[in-house]
Amino acid sequence: MRHITIIYKRSREQAARLANDLKGWLEERNIRVACQQNIDDSGAGIRCTAKQLDIPAESDCVVVLGGDGTFLSVARFIENRTTSIIGVNLGGLGFLTEISLENCYAELEQVLAGEYEIEERMRLVVSVVRQGSEVFRQSVLNDAVINKGALARILDLKTRINNRYLTDYRADGLIVATPTGSTAYNISAGGPIVYPTALAIILTPICSFTLTNRPIILPSTATVEVELPSATPDIALTCDGQVGCELAAFDRIVITASPHPLRLIKTPSVDYLEILRTKLKWGQN
Repeated sequence: MRHITIIYKRSREQAARLANDLKGWLEERNIRVACQQNIDDSGAGIRCTAKQLDIPAESDCVVVLGGDGTFLSVARFIENRTTSIIGVNLGGLGFLTEISLENCYAELEQVLAGEYEIEERMRLVVSVVRQGSEVFRQSVLNDAVINKGALARILDLKTRINNRYLTDYRADGLIVATPTGSTAYNISAGGPIVYPTALAIILTPICSFTLTNRPIILPSTATVEVELPSATPDIALTCDGQVGCELAAFDRIVITASPHPLRLIKTPSVDYLEILRTKLKWGQN
């Protein structure tokens, strides 16, 4: 690698210090480094659009210093690139930022030595069609969520798969997740954990009124269409919990697999099964 971009968590002193130290460490190894604070990590709520982070086109790799939220926002900025990405966890529960702060330099030393592999993670493309026109489009790495506000009534979500009717979900909402996102909101709503390199789309209703409506795993070739059949106020679509839009009556949400997977750098010492055991505290009393 000849050029690396470091993006660090906004307004986090620890992240800024680590970014500066890491920049010097890489430059001592004759690596060109671009280093900047994440501009899309302010926690200001759901946004319809966001400023673009300036990641140099010549970057071989992006190193993200922060938590999974920071990682997701940076991944959005390289959605159409083949640039690889790796995350150092400075947050809490991190499934995407897999490298611990303690092992940061040792893991990156392996990367510079070429001791890594590229793991492709599928993304989804989510669009909102209103009166025949696309009014919103976004790629997601984790999930797209349709849900109601605190005072909204139960939702009726007419759902089709490959233009064939599946069901009308009567629920607080619906999660459409990737395998990577299966350990995010999906798992909290009772959805399955799916191995992150699998090619699949997960549908999980949120607090379904009909108890027999269970999560379903679809092939990655499926096209999911969800329609709001009536005027229900205070309904929103959120993508990766960070960007989204308000929905209107008869909006149609169309979700397909993206042709641009995320290229995640994996070192030999990073084991997803160990991450599951550790983060979810399996086998602990």
